[in-house]
Amino acid sequence: MKSWTNWTKSTHWTKWTKWTSGIFALALLCLPLAASAAFDHSHAAWTVLLKRHVVLIDGGKASQLDYGGLAQERTALQAYLDSLSAVPRAEFDSWSKSQQLAFLINAYNAFTVELILGKYPDLNSIRDLGNIVFNSPWKQKFFTLFGERRHLDWIEHEVIRKPGAHDDPRIHFAVNCASVGCPMLREEAFVGERLDAQLEQQTRRFLADRTRNRYDPKTATLVVSQIFDWYGEDFSAGYRGVGSLRQFLGSYANLLATTPAEQAMLRQNLVGIDFIEYDWALNSVPR
Repeated sequence: MKSWTNWTKSTHWTKWTKWTSGIFALALLCLPLAASAAFDHSHAAWTVLLKRHVVLIDGGKASQLDYGGLAQERTALQAYLDSLSAVPRAEFDSWSKSQQLAFLINAYNAFTVELILGKYPDLNSIRDLGNIVFNSPWKQKFFTLFGERRHLDWIEHEVIRKPGAHDDPRIHFAVNCASVGCPMLREEAFVGERLDAQLEQQTRRFLADRTRNRYDPKTATLVVSQIFDWYGEDFSAGYRGVGSLRQFLGSYANLLATTPAEQAMLRQNLVGIDFIEYDWALNSVPR
């Protein structure tokens, strides 16, 4: 009886050991698959495309996009867009704030490029894709995020600019609307661990572009992009203690004005503000 019991235990133990070993081996095999499915927060695929097709101009203060060249790699672009669309909302919510914002900015820019490529080269402006009031290109639901069909305005205004979400006015120098008047399309993807530095560089690049932002000493007036008119409240909402548009611009006085005296006037809010009409021409490399 004792030997029968020992044999039974031994047989069951052997079977249990083999079963658990098999489960463990299967789990090990699944680990690489799970790792490969993890979202790439370096956005490397997007950076590769940007580095190939973004052309810096005006000393790096502006850029143009080679839409024709990028069209030849549209499959790679769409694969990157698919990776964005595949992210579940629960996973997105688990990320850091900087990872979330980098994701949203890259999504806005990449989906905008895809929208342009849908009709390129038969357009001269993003506004050729729809009337601003009726069928606005920014209201067209042409992509999927978090399991639902979305439009570009949803990313920018309902998520990025949602009060309390990020509250950083520098995003206006990062999202790109495929237009000459817009701040430049960056030559690399935005990434969470460097996001603050990237946003600051984008801000400084845009404000240093005297074709779109400058101080006019003859009229003692800051002549700046209409972005500051459209989104003035974002620059007056208390970001880093800044309570007005003049104060925000004054903090970059060295980029907007030439002499120390002029810069001092900007910092002391002793100047007027006027806005330059926006240039909606496509930000493309000349064909």
